[in-house]
Amino acid sequence: MNVIETIILGIIQALTEFLPVSSSGHLVIFQNILGFKDPELFLDCSLHLGTLLAVIIFFRNDIKKMITDLIRIATSTEGSRAKVSKLKDSMLLWVVVGSIPTGIIGLVFRTELENLFGSVIMVGCMLIFTGIILALTRLIPRDANHKRLGLLIAFAVGISQGLAIIPGISRSGSTIACGFLCGLEREQAGRFSFILSIPAIIGALAIQMDFNALNRVGIIPVFAGFITSAIVGFFALKLLMGMVKKGHLFYFAPYCWSVGLATILFQIL
Repeated sequence: MNVIETIILGIIQALTEFLPVSSSGHLVIFQNILGFKDPELFLDCSLHLGTLLAVIIFFRNDIKKMITDLIRIATSTEGSRAKVSKLKDSMLLWVVVGSIPTGIIGLVFRTELENLFGSVIMVGCMLIFTGIILALTRLIPRDANHKRLGLLIAFAVGISQGLAIIPGISRSGSTIACGFLCGLEREQAGRFSFILSIPAIIGALAIQMDFNALNRVGIIPVFAGFITSAIVGFFALKLLMGMVKKGHLFYFAPYCWSVGLATILFQIL
């Protein structure tokens, strides 16, 4: 694999990680087009690491506050009940709650889900499903009553993130749509979706990262893909958050349907 190919995959990863069209699904499709019949999970992890860096930089103020809350509560001499009470309005608690179902799904079904990365037809079907999820957000009225982020909503979004491990299901699309459908305010749904992705991506990297595969891909190509996904990802994230605030997530539904159907037909014919 050369530098140009990893840069191309880095751009694809960055755009599709944040735009709700499934990064894993597009990586499977384009790796297949480029001739990699067995998708390289190490490269996939490296590109996700780049987009993780973009998320950390974009939401640095939220992350800083979460770290401050954690330190303040950990060093507090108050009782456990008082500490839990302070956590109620902290994003930190809801990220922990949302990460639980994601972690369980990822650990229990890891092998089965990884095997799906070799099925291009499955990717096409799941892209069509993603389009349906995005289209449903169009039905949410602009003046809907907004609920506060809580235990059940955080858990529901965590489940949708866990299911998005399946290639073709957009992580950002499914989690933000879930937040919308649960009654979250648009910007809060977007912020929680991407901040929740941080422990999920770190956990996936810890499980899947195989440094022996570095020799197959090459240090320079991997680094090129990483930097590309980080830079392009930052601007893609900025674009999507603007669209989320306007409630325009459903704009991506026709694209998912088109690519999904084309992928299926291309494999069958």
